[in-house]
Parts: sequence; structure tokens; C-alpha cells
Amino acid sequence: MTQTDDLTRIAEAARDWRRDLHQMPELLYALPKTSAYVAEKLRGFGVDELVTGLADTGMVALIRGARGDGPVLGLRADMDALPMDEKTNLPYGSRHPGMMHACGHDGHTATLLATAQYLCAHRDFAGTVALIFQPAEEGGAGARKMIEDGLFDRFGIETVYAMHNQPGLPVGEFATRPGALMAAGDRFVVTVEGRGGHASAPSKSLDPVVAAAHLIASLQTLVSRFTDPFDQVVLSLTYLQAGAPGALNVIPDTAVFGGSLRTMTVETRREAEAHIRRILRAGAEQFGCTAHLDWRPGYPVTANDPAKTALAVEVARQAAVVDDSCAAVMGSEDFSYMLEAKPGAILWFGNGDSAELHNPGYDFNDDAILPAMRFWVDLVARELAPAA
Repeated sequence: MTQTDDLTRIAEAARDWRRDLHQMPELLYALPKTSAYVAEKLRGFGVDELVTGLADTGMVALIRGARGDGPVLGLRADMDALPMDEKTNLPYGSRHPGMMHACGHDGHTATLLATAQYLCAHRDFAGTVALIFQPAEEGGAGARKMIEDGLFDRFGIETVYAMHNQPGLPVGEFATRPGALMAAGDRFVVTVEGRGGHASAPSKSLDPVVAAAHLIASLQTLVSRFTDPFDQVVLSLTYLQAGAPGALNVIPDTAVFGGSLRTMTVETRREAEAHIRRILRAGAEQFGCTAHLDWRPGYPVTANDPAKTALAVEVARQAAVVDDSCAAVMGSEDFSYMLEAKPGAILWFGNGDSAELHNPGYDFNDDAILPAMRFWVDLVARELAPAA
């Protein structure tokens, strides 16, 4: 059997694994069924070592090459789903109400499982592959928790890669870029405190609604007047609440609003937060109010190592079309924590003409498993090539 035949055979089996996983979506760190399913498969494939319990339900499977000692290469897949109802009407749709694999983590996991099966049978490399199955990418910072639990120190991982499917990119194609690929994502809530009263006598009150309205408008100057036009920044105010429905003659004591900030560099992220704080402090004082900021730091910028990105692109081009200078996106990804700690890269791989990520009609394209799996296998061969 040729390498292509073996890859194809395993990829076909992985379709069923992916659909099994799709039916059992679980959230954040609470992945008992998913992690048990993945662990059972890995043990059956014959991995050399399986360590469970990292970040609660995460795990690392080690596969040692037959060509002697060498570095440890990390390949990561995320396993968690999203808290939303599925609307695909698929026969293998979610069986867990309010939970759905709407970001393709079921496909990422199945692809890495397929890679594990192939590598267990074909160990023509020098060193060790560490397959990282991570919980809580969707808002839980599972990557950071795995690192805190000893992911890199315990296993000696020197380089780390990840992939994420991309709707609209043709199946079999890849895209990435050196440096910043995805934004840092921070969130915040502002509580404006004033003094309520009767709507007929606003002079006897300190109106937090008017103050909040001015603050929201003023915050838009962060992008339009205080950011370099060539720097990518997105500030969105997404939430506003004040008073009680129907209480049209009452000025409330407080108004609350919030939103998110997306930035592409460490410096801009720091400066933007400082500017938001200045606007809130000075703006609230104009109206005799106080603005309390609840800043909720999110994932850092996802920045690819240039050398590792070039290597990954070269490997992918052996069998696929690759865009090596794709546009950066303002979404966030917690693989950023791993890239802060170790050199590596994350790539998009094509999901074809599908619904967008985080859409109730989304489904991972099973045809994407084979080219993604082939990339993993070729990357291992390149990164862990035996010494001449």
C-alpha cells in the first residue's frame, strides 16, 4: 500500500470519527465524552505515551520516531464546541441542546487523530511528535492553562504548529502569513454612576444616560483620531442598558455599556487601553459622574514565527496551493499563548463553500481532512528529518 493509499484510507475512517464528535459537542473544560473518545482512539493506535488531565480534560500523546533521537514537535488541535443551537438538520447533528461544533473543532480533532494513526504506523522520523488535544479554546484560554500545567516543560516541546479551517477557502488550499495573523481581543464593561431623579428636573440630577451617550461617541475617536490609519484597530460598543423599560419620566442612577477592542500589536493594545481609560475618566467628570471600568483582557495577538511560517508554507506547497501573505483577521485565537512561548505557526486550511464559523448552519467539510492530514504528515517528515 502506498503512502497516498494509506492516507486516503485513514482519512475516510476519520470522517466517521468527525461525525461522532460532531454529535457530542461539549463546552470549555467540561469535555468528558470528547476526551474519553479521543483517548480511546489514541490508545488503540498505539501511541507511546498518553498523558491526560492537562487543563482538566486536555491530553498529550507522544509518538517516537524509529530513526533515533531528535527534537520534540508539537501539533495542536482544539476540542471544545460553542454554546449555541445547531440548525443544520444533518443526520449526525448535535445531540446536546444548546451546544454545537460551529467552529470545526470536531474536524481539527479528527484530523489530528488521523495523523496519529498514520504516524504510529509510519515512524520514519527522528525525534518525537507531541499531539496536543486542547480544551477551552472558545473563551476559556485552554492553551494558557495547558502551558501552566507543564505542556512545554514536561514534554520538552521545542516547536508548535496548529491549523484552523477557513470557510470560503477552497478545500485543499492553505493560507497564512508571517507575523500577526489574528488580533488580540479584549472586552470591557463600563458602569457610569450619577444621581437619579425626576425627568422634569434634570438639573437636580447627575444624568448617567447623557454621560454614557457622550462617552460612547467619544470612544469612537480612538480609531478615527488616535490610531495610525495603517494600524488595524477595531473598537465596537455592543451593549447599553440604563433605566427600566417604560420608566420614561425617571432619570436612573446608573448606565452600563460595554464592548470589545481588537488590536494587532502589543504596543497598540497597551496604548488603546490607556486611551480608553483617559476618555472615560475625563468624559464622566464633565457631567459630574464617575465611570468605573471593568477591563477583561482576552487572548494576545496570534503572531507566527517568520522562519517557521516559511517552512510550513514550503511543506504545504509540495501538495497544495498556498497563499503565504493572506490578510490578517480581527478574530482571536488562544494558540497565541503557545506562540508566545515557542516558535511555530498557525495556518488556515480550506473548508470550501460552507457557512461561516460560529454560524448555526456551519458544518466542517469532511473532504478537508485528507489534505490537512497530509500536511501534518509532511511537516513531521520535514521538521524531524533524520540527520544526514
